[in-house]
Amino acid sequence: MSSTPSPAAAGRGARPDHIGQVVFITASAAMGGFLFGYDSSVINGAVVAIRDRFDAGSELLAQVIAAALIGCALGAAVAGRIADRIGRIRVMQIAAVLFTASAIGSALPFTIWDLAWWRVVGGVAIGMASVIGPAYIAEVSPPAYRGRLGSFQQAAIVIGIAVSQLVNFALLGLADGDQRGTLLGLEAWQWMLGVEVVPALIYGLLSFVIPESPRFLISAGRTDRAREVLRTVEGTAADLDGRIAEIREAMRVDRKSNLRDLTGGRFGLPAIVWVGIGLSVFQQLVGINVIFYYSASLWQSVGIDPTSSFFYSFTTSIINIIGTVIAMIFVDRFGRKPLLLVGSVGMAVSLALAAWAFSHKTGSGTDLSIPDAQGTVALVAAHSFVLFFALSWGVVVWVLLGEMFPGRIRAAALGLAAAAQWVANWLITVSFPSLSDWNLSGAYVIYTVFAVLSIPFVLKWVPETKGKSLEEMG
Repeated sequence: MSSTPSPAAAGRGARPDHIGQVVFITASAAMGGFLFGYDSSVINGAVVAIRDRFDAGSELLAQVIAAALIGCALGAAVAGRIADRIGRIRVMQIAAVLFTASAIGSALPFTIWDLAWWRVVGGVAIGMASVIGPAYIAEVSPPAYRGRLGSFQQAAIVIGIAVSQLVNFALLGLADGDQRGTLLGLEAWQWMLGVEVVPALIYGLLSFVIPESPRFLISAGRTDRAREVLRTVEGTAADLDGRIAEIREAMRVDRKSNLRDLTGGRFGLPAIVWVGIGLSVFQQLVGINVIFYYSASLWQSVGIDPTSSFFYSFTTSIINIIGTVIAMIFVDRFGRKPLLLVGSVGMAVSLALAAWAFSHKTGSGTDLSIPDAQGTVALVAAHSFVLFFALSWGVVVWVLLGEMFPGRIRAAALGLAAAAQWVANWLITVSFPSLSDWNLSGAYVIYTVFAVLSIPFVLKWVPETKGKSLEEMG
């Protein structure tokens, strides 16, 4: 598609008449991100209890924790095409039902195997939310605000992570510091997993009050409704007829294409799709989800008591929110690539410091410790790592995945990139317990190497999308 500005270009900077409503629409869609973060991280507080309840070894425990990621890859792979057939809102509603079912089933497992099954169900919902959230938000956001509104997805994810850790910490306190302590007939860890029912129901209800994407409405022949939605989200000053014509042209190209559009180019895929996959994979290979899935048990493994370990898990979640807010402020001001580069450098330094600190771990079995000085360095490094990740790769990758692909392949390419992300997440999650048993410091050296490698990747291959319309990505 030509990069010549369309007739709608002049209105792209217009401020929506009801910016508050645009924010509400975006925030409602981002509730899927909240559940994504909550569901992904809440297991952190239950790891030790699940191990004891079901007498699970490190490898089996890792498989159960990582089981959700299998569902994530599946949900991410199918969400885009389902959304193109039945609409973005319907996919959100399906995800809400799956989140609810998973929360109830995970809280009431009979064996470790049905717990793993319900984790897979929740993973399918997470995968769907990871695709439909960025895609929907990108499609309803005015171009001038799209970076900031697109970052709502990651903001919701990190808030979900923080809330899950706060809920875990509160429930642990009510159970007198015992993850298996009884509360109203259930063990504390079961409540940790079951409380997710509440945000899942809220997500489902919100999906009934926000509009469908203008692009889907136009593809379904509902042009008048699409014009109403565009008027709301882009303002009456925007050239609505020009915008509809622009979207129709993109749709015309879309209708001429099929799955073969994801073939061709070097190594079987277009270069931009490989860039998307690379962004997704690097985001996970730096080890960020080791912090969110295992931090409580990680700190306990170096001699920190359970209550303090839960508190440190919560404080890293707060740092995650702070970093995300920083990214939201600067993603449209400085652009996507500068933030990624700052984050890569900061993560590499933080991970290297953590690797050094953990190399001083002494003892074995339950008698483990780390010297005070190195323990302080490890805590500071973990928090700074989360900060640099949040202000860069945490937000920017989701923004880029929602906007960097040409319209004719956007849904399929986003689904493929998100699926690759979940596969990489699974590899990191399932390998960490064994790596930790082998050499905790060595595991962090591996993550440091990937953070360093992400720097030349960004410099050479990642495009800058700041200020461009979605149609210009073609």
